[in-house]
Amino acid sequence: SVTISAVGFDLDETLAIPTRDRTAILAEAIDLTDAPPVTREQYLEAHGQNLTADSRVPIFRDLFEETQHSDPEHVAATYRRLIGEALEPLSGVESSLRRLRTEYQIGLLTNGPRRAQRDKLKRLSWTDLFDVTLITGELEAGKPDAEAFEALIERLETQPANTVFVGDDVQSDIEGAAAAGLVPIQVLYPEGPPPSNVAKSTIMREELPSSLFNLLSEL
Repeated sequence: SVTISAVGFDLDETLAIPTRDRTAILAEAIDLTDAPPVTREQYLEAHGQNLTADSRVPIFRDLFEETQHSDPEHVAATYRRLIGEALEPLSGVESSLRRLRTEYQIGLLTNGPRRAQRDKLKRLSWTDLFDVTLITGELEAGKPDAEAFEALIERLETQPANTVFVGDDVQSDIEGAAAAGLVPIQVLYPEGPPPSNVAKSTIMREELPSSLFNLLSEL
């Protein structure tokens, strides 16, 4: 069996949970800023094209490209504030991560603009919770690109085969980690994606704080 020396984590929907529906938050941000209507699907498509951006401004700039009467900066700032206010840590996860850190190197690799994700970590008081914190807005590529996972491996000073990656998104986290040679563990929750056959193991999100430590020792 392979010795696991490091564990990487996704942030959103894995360690930090939105308390409100993202579609509703987006609609509120649009409403508060008198911006043109944007669907969640349109937003996600534009987000996917801007994974290495510094902020969400380029996302909204793309979305409002054909509209004269909008302010991408104002919309991005409002959306960032609302998202931050509607985020809470998975119950029990902080003490679980601190315990893990006594045995493993732990890292965070999250897709998203730098300002948005750093703001979330600051609100959660997680700026120093990980040995390595990587945001794709500060990298050359986002998940599922192997380059993003290679950046994590390099900073953790480990090898892919000795590194678990824990996340909920099948394409970005599970398939991306597997393709880069890491050991993927998929986080499951009621509204989330079904289990992927690429995942080495699965874990229910609510059980992650209490069960991950034992699961890692069994790999």
